[in-house]
Amino acid sequence: MQPILLIVFLPLLAALIAGLGNRTLGNTLAKSVTTGALFISCALSWPIFLSFVGGTAEPQVVQVLHWVQSGSLTFDWALRVDTLTAIMLVVITSVSALVHLYSWGYMSEDPDQPRFFAYLSLFTFAMLMLVTADNLVQMFFGWEGVGLASYLLIGFWFKKPSANAAAIKAFVVNRVGDLGFMLGIFGVYLVFNTVSIPEILVRAPAMAGSTIGFLGMQWDTLTILCILLFIGAMGKSAQLGLHTWLPDAMEGPTPVSALIHAATMVTAGVFMVCRLSPLFETSEVAMNIVTYVGAATCFFAATVGLTQWDIKRVIAYSTCSQLGYMFFAAGIGAYNAAMFHLFTHAFFKALLFLGAGSVIHAMHHEQDMRYYGGLRKHIPLTFWAMMAGTLAITGVGVYWFHAGFAGFHSKDAILEAAYASGKSAGMFAFWTGVVAALMTSFYSWRLMFLTFYGKPRWAGSEHIQHAVHDDHHGHGDHGHGHAKQDDGTAGYHPHESPLAMLIPLGVLTLGAVFAGWVFSHAYLDSAEFWGSSIFYNEHLMHAMHDVPLWVKLSATVVMLIGLSSAWYAYIVNPGLPAKFVALFKPVHTFVYNKWFFDELYNLIFVRPAFWFGEKFWKLGDIGLIDRFGPNGSAWVVQQGSRIASKLQTGYLYSYALVMLLGLTAAISWVLVN
Repeated sequence: MQPILLIVFLPLLAALIAGLGNRTLGNTLAKSVTTGALFISCALSWPIFLSFVGGTAEPQVVQVLHWVQSGSLTFDWALRVDTLTAIMLVVITSVSALVHLYSWGYMSEDPDQPRFFAYLSLFTFAMLMLVTADNLVQMFFGWEGVGLASYLLIGFWFKKPSANAAAIKAFVVNRVGDLGFMLGIFGVYLVFNTVSIPEILVRAPAMAGSTIGFLGMQWDTLTILCILLFIGAMGKSAQLGLHTWLPDAMEGPTPVSALIHAATMVTAGVFMVCRLSPLFETSEVAMNIVTYVGAATCFFAATVGLTQWDIKRVIAYSTCSQLGYMFFAAGIGAYNAAMFHLFTHAFFKALLFLGAGSVIHAMHHEQDMRYYGGLRKHIPLTFWAMMAGTLAITGVGVYWFHAGFAGFHSKDAILEAAYASGKSAGMFAFWTGVVAALMTSFYSWRLMFLTFYGKPRWAGSEHIQHAVHDDHHGHGDHGHGHAKQDDGTAGYHPHESPLAMLIPLGVLTLGAVFAGWVFSHAYLDSAEFWGSSIFYNEHLMHAMHDVPLWVKLSATVVMLIGLSSAWYAYIVNPGLPAKFVALFKPVHTFVYNKWFFDELYNLIFVRPAFWFGEKFWKLGDIGLIDRFGPNGSAWVVQQGSRIASKLQTGYLYSYALVMLLGLTAAISWVLVN
């Protein structure tokens, strides 16, 4: 059997076993089956990836079955394995396997563990289907599969109203993006008469410049198709405009945050754009849109991350911002740099999320950083793991030695490519990316200083006492809200996480430290490594090496500015942030409330939708359909029955009279006609 078949279908098999067996299997067996399946998939994925790195592998397509044959629409269920797939395989299976193991500790007290692990494995299977797709319909199958699984995972604690609301919001917002993706797929089939990805990419250059009529105007065909496909990517990868679901998704368990928002679902849009890069290359307009949207997302999310207090939401907005880097890299044609950052980001962002989960676990599920402080002495292993993740995301490194943490190699490469592109969109993305890097450094170190340094703000805190009280009574992070009163927990001390949670942190720490350095050459400078899996812009790659020194050092400089600013504001002069907020209150309110996107959408879309729904319900359903339909029919039957009952007198002469009248009427009809 081909290894790729085991990699893809073992998580599905494990999900079915754990999901259908559920509590009959018991917690340990269900967790063992799902976790074991993921570690096998991971073990099989790395040799495939390393064979492409070593240049010994060739792309292949493994057919699973004949799927659809309807007229000219014919396609199989087949698994494509090339460089792009190999990268995604190790990202997905590695992070998912570690999240499964981490969840042994984090979810140890949850009564529905088999269901949770089944959802995790189902999500992983759907994501693997997406990245191994050989045609757009198969990709859409995986695309919708991760949407379904994310809905189940975000709303896992279904007794928690905010979790249910977040799950519905994620599902609905993604449906908006998916509408664009579906229209794009339909349009591609209409234009190319196939949904096979290799065939589409081969024919795309010949279609450049063609137009299509719509609304009485002529539009560039491939521009329209690329924009529609990118709308799908905007929803799945939380780009500005369709980003509002991402921070709310933090209502799910922390392992879910790491799985969905670090390495898998949110990177699906980046993967799709890179997979279809030869198609996007045919439209400069579409490429510019991708660039500007990515850069705007990068800046927007970084500003919001500066003001949040919830440790998971800070990291969530960081994810949104880093996805912006990946998209504007793709928009300028540096698809290899976008995938390089996707690869390194998976390790350090999963590390930060799982590290945050370890902090939350230590603090009895308290997520507000205002009630942390001084934790590095109490949870030192978590502290050093989070430190490695922070060094990676802020891009700490030394240019002259070409040595640094993961983000130093990948994020700097994106900024250099943006500057080297020479386009106005590229320069906009470069400067936006530099400013976002400054803010990334500030909010990342702000998180570290508020959480691990300074005086403990949890000792004797009524807020923490409530959280401990809730945890002792089964009402902690498992979704039932906070207690209102407590009798005190003066002797509370934070505690380090169990080994099942610390082992994944250790492995991901290695990725955050070494992933960029080990694979930088293969990702950036080797056209042979990428083969035909993406469009490789060799001219841009050469131009990157010739950018001025100040461009290459810009990310490092702003990182140091952000670090020193956060150190001064939260360690040296802790009262400064409050004074700054008071001085710029309107700006802070605007940013803290996420630029009021939720309120704006509520005003423009949600309220009118509810208003129209209520009107159609009361006037249409009740006033028209029910009145003249079921209610009207019932009234006619009721009135008819009432009249008929009055005719049933029970007297023989009454019936004889009716018979006589009927006979007379019949004879009269015959005589007249």
